[in-house]
Amino acid sequence: MPRILKPLYSVSKIVALMGLILGLASGCTTAATLDTVTAAPVAPVSEKSASIVVDGSTGVVLYEASADLPRIPASLTKMMTLYLTFEALQSGRITKSTPIPVSAHAASQAPSKLGLKPGATIDVDTAIKAIVVKSANDVAVALAEYIGGSEDQFAVLMTDKARRLGMKGTNFHNASGLPDPQQITTARDMALLGLALRKHYPQQYYYFGTQDFVFNGKQIHGHNRVLSQLNGADGIKTGYVKASGFNIVTSVSDNGRQLVAVVMGGNTAKMRDAQVVSLVNTYLPQVASR
Repeated sequence: MPRILKPLYSVSKIVALMGLILGLASGCTTAATLDTVTAAPVAPVSEKSASIVVDGSTGVVLYEASADLPRIPASLTKMMTLYLTFEALQSGRITKSTPIPVSAHAASQAPSKLGLKPGATIDVDTAIKAIVVKSANDVAVALAEYIGGSEDQFAVLMTDKARRLGMKGTNFHNASGLPDPQQITTARDMALLGLALRKHYPQQYYYFGTQDFVFNGKQIHGHNRVLSQLNGADGIKTGYVKASGFNIVTSVSDNGRQLVAVVMGGNTAKMRDAQVVSLVNTYLPQVASR
């Protein structure tokens, strides 16, 4: 019997598995309701693996596997960094042309990055594209510092927003997704965040379909290959650190049907992409048309 995707998380389950998460951490680069249809796994799972597929219009869960177990978000973290950026845009605190200063702390972030120097600035529009396309850690931290006052304070805002969205299994400790043993999430929470981004910021959502942009005269290409593999794919984000494996949140809008699919813990980017494409192709026919 299908069930609505409600944020169902067990605190005791999270605590019991924290040891596993801590042991793995190294390496890098609207509470919606969601209902479940039983199905065979699309691919073999590992101890890092988790997945969920959600009807974007109704919140019905079409498929899930280990969707509530703690996982490392890696650069999926930047979805929340962008959520708060879109919030600041909508409130008028910033505009797309606002210059964002780059601190020494932001510039010192490990790759993937734009390689910005301390004292440089980057406008908000370019910063968003750099995060979506390049997954630029230096840019994510610069935005966090500008909006939150410091990256630490911004992380508090991120976690508070997660709770308000019903993401009970998520804790943010930085804005980039670089390795941090205190930073955890679940596949269900990432689906909730994906749904919230489209619902709350439809005017900014187009950014997630960006596949390249120009910075300082250089064309920068993205690595979300699923955007070109699926009809109607319009985002959202990939992520990888050694401890997490290969993660992706994919959004599809096709002929009035909307779907969000999350795959976490893939052994390779190619395997992760193949799994999410298979999930979308399997469950999109079950999605309600608007």
